[in-house]
Parts: sequence; structure tokens; C-alpha cells
Amino acid sequence: MKHTLKITFLLFLLFLVAHVLGLTILNQYNFVNEAGKELPYGLQPPEIEQDTSFIPIFIIILVGTVLMLVLVRFKTMFLWKFWFFISLMITLTIAFGAFVAQGIALVLAFIFALFRIFKYNVYLHNFSEVFLYGGLAAIFVPVFNIWSISILLILISIYDFISVFKTKHMIKLAKFQSQEKIFNGLYVPYQKKAALLGGGDIGFTLLFSGVILKESGALPALLASFVIGLSLLGLLFYSKKDKFYPAMPPLTAGCFIGLLLVKLLF
Repeated sequence: MKHTLKITFLLFLLFLVAHVLGLTILNQYNFVNEAGKELPYGLQPPEIEQDTSFIPIFIIILVGTVLMLVLVRFKTMFLWKFWFFISLMITLTIAFGAFVAQGIALVLAFIFALFRIFKYNVYLHNFSEVFLYGGLAAIFVPVFNIWSISILLILISIYDFISVFKTKHMIKLAKFQSQEKIFNGLYVPYQKKAALLGGGDIGFTLLFSGVILKESGALPALLASFVIGLSLLGLLFYSKKDKFYPAMPPLTAGCFIGLLLVKLLF
């Protein structure tokens, strides 16, 4: 087991909390609920075709990774922090905007983003993390259907495998972000160590559950998220200490098992 039993279950529970909050946030907006809200400040999902949306999104992910590697290579922390701050502001404003007025949501997002950049606190970090993926999903779930999100997850899984076991650049990015304490993902310190779960592992799987929410409803989406969480739990149980693993392949398998159960039960 990579981490202690307590930390393993804590990561599992935080993952589920992020999914449940994310699905709740998605359900507040009108692309799921006809009586729901518009996104704050006139924000709109990208205007791309659902069946082929995985193509531009995957290209954006690859380009974004290259940019991050360049920033790490040249140690341009100002640009990294600026990019990170803007990302936090947008996603947290959308996430909080599902529950409060957009002005209050903006102020809360600004406060959390400032703390994440200038006054790191592990509790504020994880609190904002479990919210922000719902904001991210609210932007991108509308552009996917089950076909396109499934293809994206397969592509991401292949990329994750290559980036961890072959090029190893994802390990370099994870170590750099952990050292600087400016990163997306769950972070649980213990016994002079830390358990991390990358933001992409939460965000991409939430997109999948969000598409199920959009197409099939809340209970099927919650079932899918729980099954995905169990796949994460299995990975954490069988992984070894001091080794890095690509989480997306088993999480993607969990997504497809969850989808199969949804089709059988609903």
C-alpha cells in the first residue's frame, strides 16, 4: 500500500466529496436543470461539436503541458503564479456561483486564490480543491457526450501512461508543483510525507460523471462516481511506496464499469 490505511481512505473520501460537490454544482446550472442558473458574468462553454470535442480539448491539454514544462524549465514563477491565479479565479467563481450571488462568488474566489498563491494552508488548499472541479466541469461538460468523453479518457490514459513511465515529465511537474505548493490536486501531509492526487484525475473523471448527469440523471451519475472512487481505492491499495503511478488508466476503467452498471440498472 502506497500510504497508510487512514490516508488512503481520506484520499478516497476527498475524491468522492469533490465528485458529489461537482455534480451538485453542475445540477445548479441550466444545461442540466432547465430552471437552473446561467454561468456567472456571462461565461459560456466553448462552442465546439460534441461528437468531436475530444480533439480540440486533447490538443489544448498537450499544449498546456508543453507550456508548463517551459515555465518549469526557465523557472518563470511569476507567469506560473499568474496562470494559476486566473485559473483558480474562474473555476472557483463558477463553483461558488452555484450557491451564492455572483458578486459574493467572485469575492470568495479572489480570497481563496490569494491564499493559494501567497499564504499556503493545507486546509484551504483542499477545501478549494473539492470545489474548483465543479467549476471546471460546468465549463466543459456541455461540450461532451458519452462518446466524446470516453474517447478523451482513453487518450488521456495513454498520455498519462507515457508521461509517467516513459518520458517521466509528469513526475517532474508533480515534484515541482509540490515543492512550490502551487498545484491542482489533493494534498494530504502525514509523517513527514505527503499523499497527492492530481487534479486531472479528479477533473477528467468528474467530466465523465457530469455527462452521465446531463444525459441520465443524478442517481446514475452518483453511482458512476462511486464506482470510479472504488477504482481509485483499488489503485491506492495495490500501489507501492515511493513509486509514481499513472492514475488515469484504472480510473478510466472505473468510468467504463460505472457506465456499464448505469446502463444495466437504469
